Amino acid sequence: MKALYFDGTLNLRETEMPKRAPGEALLAVKLAGICGTDRQILKGYSGFRGIPGHEFVGEVVECDDAGWIGKRVVGEINVVCGSCEWCRRGLGRHCKRRTVMGIVNRPGAFAEFVALPAANLHEVPHEVPDEAAVFTEPLAAACEILEQIPLPPGAQVAVLGDGRLGLLAAQVLRHAQAQVTVIGHHDDRLGLARIWGMSIAHAGTQPIPAKSFTIVVEATGSPQGLDQALRIVEPRGTVVMKSTFYEPARFDTAKLVVDEVTLIGSRCGNFPMALDLLRSKHVKVQELVSRIFTLEAGLEAFHYLDQTPCLKVLLASGA
Repeated sequence: MKALYFDGTLNLRETEMPKRAPGEALLAVKLAGICGTDRQILKGYSGFRGIPGHEFVGEVVECDDAGWIGKRVVGEINVVCGSCEWCRRGLGRHCKRRTVMGIVNRPGAFAEFVALPAANLHEVPHEVPDEAAVFTEPLAAACEILEQIPLPPGAQVAVLGDGRLGLLAAQVLRHAQAQVTVIGHHDDRLGLARIWGMSIAHAGTQPIPAKSFTIVVEATGSPQGLDQALRIVEPRGTVVMKSTFYEPARFDTAKLVVDEVTLIGSRCGNFPMALDLLRSKHVKVQELVSRIFTLEAGLEAFHYLDQTPCLKVLLASGA
């Protein structure tokens, strides 16, 4: 099969088909999304070597449970042991023996086919097109915020960053009745947030008052984002850290201590909740798609992202 493979350099190559282990399903990838983590992997994040990609929608072509065959699915990216303390507590994403699709010791979705345990799969509702279903994983990550912190109706929330994840998180929080302000640098992206009923602030031209938000979601994708978030969160407020990047983040820890700020790391999330939001159209995602490339043009797609200020780029497999 064809796949994008990273071995210090990203390249398109012919690779062996995935070998499906017992309990796993073989999936034909329909669409895969390139996210910020994928781009950080090319810079050295996680030390990954292999086929990247973890945002996808596909079709089951082989499975021990024949009921899955032919279904359109998305998949949770953490593959866990199922028997350790973390797994028994329902927190397999922290399993010490886990692999992570396209990120840690497991081939990802920038390929014609990928294998995942059937237990990781979620069927896509027929109302959700492929171009929306491919956003399930990052939207689930945005939904995780609601499971980590109490969110009183009307809470003043800033989403720092107007990229893909920031705009998803902003919609999830607004649907949960928060008063959301999206802070970013791009007029077109901020324009979407305004259309969707959120307040906006242009970081380059509008001074953001210090200590003015109860909750700040950091989704800049930059090591500088955390320092910015700590500046605008109010005393005893909460900063939710969503960005992953290769470089270390440096910030003034005194801000955490003196203002008694709670700092929360936030990663994977609730797939059923994300799929329900997509089905009900409470979160809009197709407006975020900037361009679709074929898998064979995957190197061009990454180059396009490096050269063009855009939101979401997808890869379409011919499988």
